[in-house]
Amino acid sequence: QVQLVESGGGLVQAGGSLRLSCAASGRTFGTTAMGWFRQASGKEREFVGVIAWNGRNTFYADSVKGRFTISRDNAKRTVYLQMNSLKAEDTAVYYCALEPNDYGTPYRVYEYDYWGQGTQVTVSS
Repeated sequence: QVQLVESGGGLVQAGGSLRLSCAASGRTFGTTAMGWFRQASGKEREFVGVIAWNGRNTFYADSVKGRFTISRDNAKRTVYLQMNSLKAEDTAVYYCALEPNDYGTPYRVYEYDYWGQGTQVTVSS
């Protein structure tokens, strides 16, 4: 089984920054897409961004484009989400997800096979 653990969440003022990390353990595949999703209380889980296996191709939701940046370190099996210019509406539980054997940049919840437990990000304004 693949296990994903997010970290780096917390409380931040609007306009501030946070960097989330997601470490993978257990059996992983040679080619994986790594995505970030978020879910605000009482709302559906929504796509944030994804980075392809090669660490170059990325795709972001319009709501975060230009503010958030995804990167990955395949040797460490870790993906990062750098969040800048945070807004109150960014408040949510943030989840990382892994899709094995995917060369692209999936953006639907149902496309992912493995999920972390989530980390809370709260932006005050």
